[in-house]
Amino acid sequence: MANGPQTLKKIKVRDVRLGMFVHELCGSWMEHPFWKTRFRLTDLDDLRSLKSCGIAEIWIDTAKGLDVEASAPSVSRANGDREVETALRQVATESRTDAPLRCTMTEELDRARVIHAQAKEAVVSMFQEVRMGQALQIDGVVDVVDDIAQSVSRNPSAFLSLARLKNKDDYTYLHSVAVCAFMMALGKQLGLEGATLRSAGLAGLLHDVGKMAIPDEVLNKPGKLTDAEFDLMKTHPRRGWEILSEAAQANDVALDVCLHHHERVDGTGYPDRLSGDALSLFARMGAVCDVYDALTSDRCYKKGWTPVETIRKMTEWMNGHFDQRVFHAFVKVVGIFPAGTLVRLKSGRLGIVTDQTENNLLAPVVKVFFSANANAHIMPEFVDLSKSRDAIASCEDAANWGFDTKVIAAIA
Repeated sequence: MANGPQTLKKIKVRDVRLGMFVHELCGSWMEHPFWKTRFRLTDLDDLRSLKSCGIAEIWIDTAKGLDVEASAPSVSRANGDREVETALRQVATESRTDAPLRCTMTEELDRARVIHAQAKEAVVSMFQEVRMGQALQIDGVVDVVDDIAQSVSRNPSAFLSLARLKNKDDYTYLHSVAVCAFMMALGKQLGLEGATLRSAGLAGLLHDVGKMAIPDEVLNKPGKLTDAEFDLMKTHPRRGWEILSEAAQANDVALDVCLHHHERVDGTGYPDRLSGDALSLFARMGAVCDVYDALTSDRCYKKGWTPVETIRKMTEWMNGHFDQRVFHAFVKVVGIFPAGTLVRLKSGRLGIVTDQTENNLLAPVVKVFFSANANAHIMPEFVDLSKSRDAIASCEDAANWGFDTKVIAAIA
């Protein structure tokens, strides 16, 4: 399509009309009622839902449907990609402020796996008690938060790389564990420490407890939610706040993040449509961590995006959705190419990103294990791209190479 006419355009939702082909909705699927993100818009009710669900922009394909009116402004996909690329390169060249690593990812990974399993068990137990109508008991997870904090302080990439290893059945529980770890890794990057940092982690662990008040048939529905079901799903922040309000050890940070992790800086989020300075630092952190882990996870109704694709999409949405300083700090934590990403180097070797380097997010540490040129496995080797003439040529889909994702995780 590069040599032909540009058919993808980003337009404002107010300019959408029946007959257009929706190529992509500029917002996470959690914030709109549409199951499919590519479809011809032919139903008036769908048009009304699209204009009222809070999404500001969409991509349309003019080769498959109507174009915008002559007076309506639009942005080409090529121009949009250049803007994202420029923003990511800006983040990549900014200095990182996190403390030096206390151990390598290889050294920390086994400990992180044990902590990850214990955290899942603790959250499952706690959430199931809430589901059965019992009062929330936070004391059982406080030690888990401390253990995750210690792992993140030793090497955040180890525990964060495990965040992707969840399936649609245990998503709700492991999503909470992942957001806990992301909150503390992000907090360290932002200069938080001690009890404040642990409060951020506990808030991440508890942020979705309100989903225990949502019926299973809605929470785990594999298809498109009705408008009524979507409205019910959007009550989970306030339901969670009500549950936490009755828990003895829930502090103000946990209550704040639980209630406001779906708010946006432009005021288009929910439940209170807060914006600007009305949003606390912790709520802004929660919004970024929640969206990133949700988008990279397989759900009952959608396969997760790759970390690289997710970072790019969140960069595209940043001005309306996220606090720029918080999002930039988050990117520095997970990297432009997060740990666990399968990449192809210019030398023709395939490898897994295992860690970030200190001063260049575009040049992480990669564990190479396969030759694309010879189509054969090679002796594994760690390559620090910040000190090598080699470089990342592309991100790859493990399925296209016949690699099992569990094997990829083991290699990393």
